[in-house]
Amino acid sequence: MPDHNEPLTLKFRCPAELDGKLPPPVPATLGLPGWLKAMPTQAFNAVNMREEDTIKRCPPFVDAMTSGFLIPLICDLRIESGAITWDNDIPPGGAIEFPRSPIGFHDMSQVAGSPLFEPDRFLIKFHNLWSIEAPEGYSLLFTHPLNRFDLPFTTLSGMVDCDRYRDSWIHFPAHWHDMNFSGVLPMGTPIAQCLPVKRDNWVAHIAPFTAEETQRVHELTKAIGRESGLYRRKFRA
Repeated sequence: MPDHNEPLTLKFRCPAELDGKLPPPVPATLGLPGWLKAMPTQAFNAVNMREEDTIKRCPPFVDAMTSGFLIPLICDLRIESGAITWDNDIPPGGAIEFPRSPIGFHDMSQVAGSPLFEPDRFLIKFHNLWSIEAPEGYSLLFTHPLNRFDLPFTTLSGMVDCDRYRDSWIHFPAHWHDMNFSGVLPMGTPIAQCLPVKRDNWVAHIAPFTAEETQRVHELTKAIGRESGLYRRKFRA
């Protein structure tokens, strides 16, 4: 029988010239932001007039942030007065050509008619110099680092069949939404979160609760109100 605890592997590869020069992708468990680590686990709720758990103790919130892998920015970006500059030591390509700049741009015509369209602006494209191979039957969902509302950009989401498309780059278009940002976006900043998704055929079953299900829902809803941390203790995988 298959061992469902056996880890599956995503293979990240880079050109030989860049070995040791690029920040590597990391498990999302290692990329939690400082603000989450520093925030309190409880805070006073002025509506209920008592101390209550913050999102730091919300398993679904944290589990989303710690799932999959984070793809890092390849070097520091400096943003001043609307100008973006960088300085890196990435060598030119040898056997394989690759972009040396950390970003490129998409003309806004590519999102004409969408909510992203803004006249006289560009979409940023973060360059990723790692090819990514997933196990057979798996696609990868690339999205903005989950719950990272602090970042001055929003990465667009996309699904790639990386068990088949594994021998080239996947770059990440992003909308720079914080026009007041000034400073350095440091090397290693997560620019995308990578989540493996098994390709399966799904259908939806839609029905009202049975009497037994109604009772279960009633009991669990009451228990959640009585017992703090019930989901974390009894239901979290």
